[in-house]
Amino acid sequence: MSIKNFKYDEVGLKRFFGSLEAKIMELLWEADELSIKEVQQHLEKDKPVNFNTVMTVMNRLVEKGILKKRVQGRLSLFQPVQSKEEFMEEQSKKLTENLLDEFGGVVLNHMIDSLKEADQTLLDKLEQKIQQLKKENL
Repeated sequence: MSIKNFKYDEVGLKRFFGSLEAKIMELLWEADELSIKEVQQHLEKDKPVNFNTVMTVMNRLVEKGILKKRVQGRLSLFQPVQSKEEFMEEQSKKLTENLLDEFGGVVLNHMIDSLKEADQTLLDKLEQKIQQLKKENL
């Protein structure tokens, strides 16, 4: 699944989704499967939201391949195609690949520079990954 509009100025899921989409995805990742009415009821704890708006957004998420829909009688139930962790892993990988394709070594230099603030565990994992790649390329 590919997110087309990555928003650099946003934070968290809002980098990939609109505000309502992000809230809906959080609810579904937490609950695994919900109806439109259940999602609307959860959202209305914060502020009123129209049922048709929730339905439209959820159906668009199905069209984008992010949610899947199953019909049980007259009830439509929605669930994420991937776990939140799988989604974030896939999107971060695609973003990294796109940045490397477009900017090459400059991106790597910036990533390495940003590691100055990283904890030792992250640096150790990076070092192990580099060693593994060197062995594979021999």
